[in-house]
Amino acid sequence: MAKTTGKLSARTKIIYGIGDLGNAVVNSAIQFFLMKFYTDGALVSPALAGNALLLGKLWDAVNDPLFGWITDKTHSRFGKRRVFMLFGALPLAIAVALLWAVPTQDRIWTFVWIALTFIFFDTVWTLTNVPYYALTSELTDDYDERSSLTTYRMVMAVPAYLVGAALTPAIVGLFAMQRTGYAFIGIAYGIFAGVALLISAAGLRERTGLAVAQPEPSPFKSLFLALKNRPFVLLCVLYFVINISFAFVKTLMAYYIEYQLLMKAQTSAVMGLMLICVTLSLPFWRWVSGKIDKGPAYALGMLVGGVAIILTFFLPHQTTIFIYPIAMLAGFGFASQWIFPWAMVADVADYDRAETGQQRSGMYYGIWGLATKISEALALAGVGWILSGFGYVPNVEQTPQALLGIRLFFALIPAAIIFIALPLLFKYPITRKSHALVRAQLEAMDSAAAERAGVD
Repeated sequence: MAKTTGKLSARTKIIYGIGDLGNAVVNSAIQFFLMKFYTDGALVSPALAGNALLLGKLWDAVNDPLFGWITDKTHSRFGKRRVFMLFGALPLAIAVALLWAVPTQDRIWTFVWIALTFIFFDTVWTLTNVPYYALTSELTDDYDERSSLTTYRMVMAVPAYLVGAALTPAIVGLFAMQRTGYAFIGIAYGIFAGVALLISAAGLRERTGLAVAQPEPSPFKSLFLALKNRPFVLLCVLYFVINISFAFVKTLMAYYIEYQLLMKAQTSAVMGLMLICVTLSLPFWRWVSGKIDKGPAYALGMLVGGVAIILTFFLPHQTTIFIYPIAMLAGFGFASQWIFPWAMVADVADYDRAETGQQRSGMYYGIWGLATKISEALALAGVGWILSGFGYVPNVEQTPQALLGIRLFFALIPAAIIFIALPLLFKYPITRKSHALVRAQLEAMDSAAAERAGVD
């Protein structure tokens, strides 16, 4: 019988968190430095790299919901989620390594290589990460315990994210050629991601005995039903627009520090300080979510982060110590982005199971992954277009026009988008009180199913 009391041991939370260590390293390296590698290391034009990445992301319109539906239907002796983590670890390591290698300067072949390696990486990433994140919903039903589980994961993942963000330029700097340094990064980070995923999958056990109906025979019907869940649609839209802003900030940060502040040597220090503050702030935001609902708590954090990035627009075109306290403020506020969205989407799946009897966590996290990756892909492609449009030239002093473009899309525009979304987060409909009613319904369903199984 599945226990729905929802409490998890610290060991389970730690083992679950280990699975995200490699993901965090890879993800931060991609978000902060993949475009920088293409433009400054492989010397690919920003527009060409951005267009190739966007083409690769078109596959996301299919693979995230599709793979989510597939994991919902999967039954194996390794579980319905863990099996993809176990057998996807090695392909993930290979895909990460290929992402950081561009073997030619021919424009057409370079475009094809970037697009195909990104499609391969994204496919394996989705196959392993959608089921991994779906476990947030399925390991526990408890509203606050899901925040705790996510906090454990993020307390472990953010330092790993710090490695990807702060140590990547330091590691690349050890090599005579940036191209070689980034190739080493791909191999090392790929191996780390695969091993971490294997450890997590081996140490976790999925719950059994839940009252669930047979999954929908068509992924399109399952997708349609998931999109009828109004709180989920609202959450996806809010997260989508906020994450685009967040992705612009992450993608342009290295450019901003190097070219606007003339502090290339301090890039690791600034990023590291910000992410250290993210890590230290996670328990605080976990505490806040115990006092108020997740939507308002998420909004408060993003408000602080939005104010911090606005301040960067006004920093002078010179080295300045003010970037350090601003980075600390941004880390404190943006820590909420690491906890609440992932815990909130787990709550949404409960409403669906109470209404339909379906355990559709895979589909929900598939759609969630789609929103995440499309928003980040649009930001990556957008950065390429913006840099080209404003006259960016790699590895030289930038013109005032190019610097304006970097500052606008690193600071003012992302902050404006965040502020527009905040009122809806404050009014988000799933609260601790409303979720308690749904959870009581699920516990009754699971108890009835267990009794029927005992009779049979």
